[in-house]
Amino acid sequence: MLDEFAASGITASTIDGAALERLAALLRVSNYRFHTVTPATHRRVLAREQARGQRQASDMADAFGWNLPFQTSLLGAAHCAELAAAGVIAPHGDGWKATLRAASLGDLIVFHSAYPTEQEDAVFFGPDTYRFVGAIERALPAMALAPPRRVIEIGCGAGAAAIVLAAALPAAQVSAVDINQRALALTAHNARIACVAVRTLWSDLLDGVDGQFDLIVANPPYMLDSAGRAYRHGGGGHGEGLALAIVRAALARLAPGGTLLLYTGAAFVRQHDQFYDAAAPLLRAAGCRWHYEELDPDVFGEELEQPGYADVERIAAVWLRVTVPAADA
Repeated sequence: MLDEFAASGITASTIDGAALERLAALLRVSNYRFHTVTPATHRRVLAREQARGQRQASDMADAFGWNLPFQTSLLGAAHCAELAAAGVIAPHGDGWKATLRAASLGDLIVFHSAYPTEQEDAVFFGPDTYRFVGAIERALPAMALAPPRRVIEIGCGAGAAAIVLAAALPAAQVSAVDINQRALALTAHNARIACVAVRTLWSDLLDGVDGQFDLIVANPPYMLDSAGRAYRHGGGGHGEGLALAIVRAALARLAPGGTLLLYTGAAFVRQHDQFYDAAAPLLRAAGCRWHYEELDPDVFGEELEQPGYADVERIAAVWLRVTVPAADA
């Protein structure tokens, strides 16, 4: 189902990047901070605030974080006119509503899809993004002696990981690929706002790019989504299908000694990790070294009531670091 903005022809690719940069600057000046939550938490908070009578934004976090409607007075007439012309806000009742949300990630501001993320090509940023980027940052010091030169993020979404990597590895060529054109447009906007160089390309996994990579990172969707939304549906028996496809693609395209950093979710059935049980034989056959851990043993527990999860006990957020054999191994 398309949201009201997509239905009106407003998409990330038609948003004026210069206006988005000015909005980011305005948010910084206002000391904007907003940590994006899960859709379930977002829904609960909005319902609670509406029950208290708050139906309009009173500050920037309300407008661009919680995505509440707001009046012209919040930004001023001139800013509203510019942002409306640029496709960043749209008329809503007697005021406005943002077509995008803004998430805080350290000192960065990352734009992503408006709430609710019901459209098929929504670009989602949430708690998984924070865990994913945090795990990447913890892994980078181990690469200091031989920094990766060619880096790619598969399924970049809003581009958070690619942007963080481009900032941490200024000598590297960093690419971000996705099958979602809206995601690629937002990644390009967010990279410019962060003042880093990230090359964005359409690609189904790595099929649309050439050569080998020293570092591949990915945070693929891992749920079973009846609506088939690209940012959420992982496929396979329990949502592990896309993560396994990324493991296979990475093993075929990593340079000797190269590394895959993968954050995903794993469904447990009778205490068996469905993702690990399928991935481990692939890694052994390729002669890889790997580290695997649960970052959170229980995420998205409400999903266990959905179709496809009748035999699942829990869903864990997991982290996989894989290093393929070096050329002289």
